Amino acid sequence: MFGLGLPEILIILLIILFIFGAKRLPDIGEGLGKTVREIRKIRKEKKAGKEGKEKTKKEEEKKVQKGNLMSELKKEVEGIPGVKEVRTIKETAEKVKSLTKLLR
Repeated sequence: MFGLGLPEILIILLIILFIFGAKRLPDIGEGLGKTVREIRKIRKEKKAGKEGKEKTKKEEEKKVQKGNLMSELKKEVEGIPGVKEVRTIKETAEKVKSLTKLLR
């Protein structure tokens, strides 16, 4: 611990005891404990925030790559002869189905 041995730490604690008194030591210890807890909490939040940002960046990159792949696939499919005709036939068949359902 910062190159301090047991004798040095004991001397520091005795000096603190003389300066603040025995009645104030529990309050000082409580304050130090709360401070350490808050520092740990802040560190965890920062670490979680960084990991969360990295995950969202990776997910966004995957979505962009997937979107690019889908658009490329659509372009290739559009290039196949007869696809547009099949699509229009399918759309008209769906319209006919919806009309027949209304007539029933």
